[in-house]
Amino acid sequence: MPRHHVFQALVTGASSGIGAAIVARLLAEGWHVTGISRTRPALQDPGYRHLCLDLTTGDALPSDLAESGFDAFVHAAGVMRAAPLGALEPEASRILWRLHVEVAERLANQLAPHMPDGGRIVLIGSRGSMGLPGRSQYGATKAALVAMARAWAQELAPRGITVNVVAPAATDTPMLRDPARSASPPKLPPIGRLIRPEEVAALTAFLLGPEAGAITGQQIMVCGGASL
Repeated sequence: MPRHHVFQALVTGASSGIGAAIVARLLAEGWHVTGISRTRPALQDPGYRHLCLDLTTGDALPSDLAESGFDAFVHAAGVMRAAPLGALEPEASRILWRLHVEVAERLANQLAPHMPDGGRIVLIGSRGSMGLPGRSQYGATKAALVAMARAWAQELAPRGITVNVVAPAATDTPMLRDPARSASPPKLPPIGRLIRPEEVAALTAFLLGPEAGAITGQQIMVCGGASL
């Protein structure tokens, strides 16, 4: 890329939690960021623009936006639903699959053909993809992201586009306090504290950078030892 190139990223779930931390990190590093969420964040930065969009409705990105040639796509939008076997609700599964998997698929399908060679895709997964009691539906959708990332990584490798999953354990975000997960409360990782959103954002920013060009098709845990 030319030295004067201003890198452009599209980030979902931009209004809070991990998504907001990723937006802040990228802006601090000089990226221009387009954020998508249902709620507009109280962010004032000349490098940021926001698109209020409910990604679960199935609407596609406006064609002019999808075709603008983003250097990076980060799918950080997410929800939590938790229940043990015997109390699983089909609607919870549909919501989780729609937002975590179908949205990632739909946006990547629109964006990847227009990405420049050397572009980056990062999907925010979860330590739950390895299986946790009470989170089978949630974990299944996060595990699906890993399979998609590995397939896309192989397809896009000839263009130098990397695709990775960043998988945090319990992270200090509003989603952690969602009443919908009351049946499966979070556990502190072995390090004795929750993961910070800024820590997830730092790894994501690295994977979007030039030094990460040889890392692709990987799920990288930010788990404080929880996956050991």
